Amino acid sequence: MPLVDFFCETCSKPWLVGWWDQFKRMLNRELTHLSEMSRSGNQVSEYISTTFLDKQNEVEIPLPTMKDGEKQQASQQRPSQQPLPPGPQFQPMSQITGVKKLMHSSSLTDSSIPRFGVKTDQEDLLAQELENLNKWGLNIFRVSDYAGGRSLSCIMYTIFQERDLLKKFRIPVDTMVTYMLTLEDHYHQDVAYHNSLHAADVLQSTHVLLATPALDAVFTDQEILAALFAAAIHDVDHPGVSNQFLINTNSELALMYNDESVLENHHLAVGFKLLQEDNCDIFQNLSKRQRQSLRKMVIDMVLATDMSKHMTLLADLKTMVETKKVTSSGVLLLDNYSDRIQVLRNMVHCADLSNPTKPLELYRQWTDRIMAEFFQQGDRERERGMEISPMCDKHTASVEKSQVGFIDYIVHPLWETWADLVHPDAQEILDTLEDNRDWYYSAIQQSPSPPPEEEPGPGHPPPPDKFQFELTLEEEEEEGAASSTLGTIEVQELFTAQDASPPEEVLEVDGQDVSAEVEEVEEMSLTQQADSVASGQDESTSPDVSVDPVGCRSPPAPPPESLPLLALRTPPTPEEVPGLPGLPSMVAEVGALKEHQAAKRACCACTGTSSQDPPTLPAPGGWGSAGDPI
Repeated sequence: MPLVDFFCETCSKPWLVGWWDQFKRMLNRELTHLSEMSRSGNQVSEYISTTFLDKQNEVEIPLPTMKDGEKQQASQQRPSQQPLPPGPQFQPMSQITGVKKLMHSSSLTDSSIPRFGVKTDQEDLLAQELENLNKWGLNIFRVSDYAGGRSLSCIMYTIFQERDLLKKFRIPVDTMVTYMLTLEDHYHQDVAYHNSLHAADVLQSTHVLLATPALDAVFTDQEILAALFAAAIHDVDHPGVSNQFLINTNSELALMYNDESVLENHHLAVGFKLLQEDNCDIFQNLSKRQRQSLRKMVIDMVLATDMSKHMTLLADLKTMVETKKVTSSGVLLLDNYSDRIQVLRNMVHCADLSNPTKPLELYRQWTDRIMAEFFQQGDRERERGMEISPMCDKHTASVEKSQVGFIDYIVHPLWETWADLVHPDAQEILDTLEDNRDWYYSAIQQSPSPPPEEEPGPGHPPPPDKFQFELTLEEEEEEGAASSTLGTIEVQELFTAQDASPPEEVLEVDGQDVSAEVEEVEEMSLTQQADSVASGQDESTSPDVSVDPVGCRSPPAPPPESLPLLALRTPPTPEEVPGLPGLPSMVAEVGALKEHQAAKRACCACTGTSSQDPPTLPAPGGWGSAGDPI
């Protein structure tokens, strides 16, 4: 969509809210609807909201409740209640925690360094596995097995050798090995997900994305070095809990970084601090200017892995897609640093959210690991008498629903936009993502319902009755526009049994009854379906697939006995001819279209502006009439 379409050509006032505001409206409605479906749906909705939306007005989280005896004991142990030491002894809190003194360089010489940088008695099997180093879907779990648990060191060393970075930046081989072994030792192996295995996976994924044909020769060697280094250190010394947990518990890290991107700032501090250890400075031969530039880029990329920045990154990436320029050979034209670092930020972010795009056998292992880490955090919160974070309660969380919601609202919009940027290089990745989403969706009906929640004991707050979902929109529209600023939507949970299908309800968004819109869509779909059959439409279009007024094809509705999960993609039922999966909500599309048209009409009073309806905009994350992602 050209940027000029956002404004009236005569009065230069905005007549279109734009793709981004439409997407946020759609997301708000979808998550609100999802949270109404069931308790597990409410958890998924709350998890997406609290993790990936950087809201200005956070939902207030109650402080942990403790027994009187515990309060008295805590007050006695609280440092703030103790008298402060004399002035000269009270030093600023400048110590970077987590850095350990390790010795890796004493026994290393250039001649003794193994082929892949790590000692292993299965070098042949490791070599066979690393033949897929440049391919999407490398089995990093087998690499770890064959590398003696040193997957990050092995991958980092092999990629740096493959790209000839050691020679280009005059990195001594023994220094490289010493640093990467020290770095890997600062990842916690007792953390289920955010360990060195995850870092190795993100590093290898970034390496593959850098090699995509659409980005051929776009980045300098120093930018490539910065991206790979950022991927390697992006989760070092991760404690296995979220930023919000550290903030809620008044941890030292949260205090040091003022509650802002706490873990991401810490990962950067540790990653750079390790360069100061003995024989660990892999950038020792870079000029001062090169070091400063590389450090700036690395900081930019690692801070972008804070998931609360996801929506901002997605908006920036979407804007770049709409305005992208390509050379005659089809390579992206990124002729300034600002554009290149923006692509690199999103690249590392995509690699960090790439698990659902990998082969299903790998994706399921990653899912097991992240849920285990979530549940461990939930157990710690339960022990402390805190409110349990979304998706961290092992008694109520639905793994399958969490993955479907995660893909529909977070991963698919991101990867679809990335695929548009590098089209057609990422189409196979997008296809795998959609297949994996369908697998988890089909598993929802087969998975057992979570057991009933435990009765809250003394010192444990009862679960909240409501999930208050807030999504702030900063927008100004002409008078007469159909949409208004979104405020707080309070959703009352439906405490119904998992197996029971909820009755159809009228969905209200911003005080507007949209049931009539749904009926209108259904009538139009039936009419267009009949017309297409009568006109002898192409055989590739199933008679069971309808076309909505926004140009998207809708699959047949799921059977009534299926669990209610509002999703962007819905697999067809076995007894019907399969349509195209992966569609946005009808209500969201119709609402966005009407807002679009109303905003256009609001400006048609000015001279020189046609009163015709503006051209139809595709819904974000939607599908074109030909079935291709747009």
